[in-house]
Amino acid sequence: QVQLVESGGGLVQHGGSLRLSCAASGNIFGLNTMGWYRQAPGKQRELVARITIGGTTNYADSVKGRFTISRGTARNTVYLEMNNLKPDDTGVYYCNIAAIPMDYWGQGTQVTVSS
Repeated sequence: QVQLVESGGGLVQHGGSLRLSCAASGNIFGLNTMGWYRQAPGKQRELVARITIGGTTNYADSVKGRFTISRGTARNTVYLEMNNLKPDDTGVYYCNIAAIPMDYWGQGTQVTVSS
């Protein structure tokens, strides 16, 4: 059984930084990408950043230049370094693994940025 465990969320002031971590356990076949999504209150879940098994990254326009996604040396780990955080970054952040034949999701970690 695959499980994704996220950590690193919390409360931070405008302009602050946080680092999110995600570690996946279990056997994952056909892994394509690892990524982070977020969902703000009253809004749909949106892609924040993702990285392919080849190391190609892409980011939401709103976080480019402020967030960095990277894969860890441990198998199936991914990080999201978030700098210069803004109140609009507030939401629940979810780790995602896109694989064949299915995707996997973490339980989410809350990030709150105060103004």
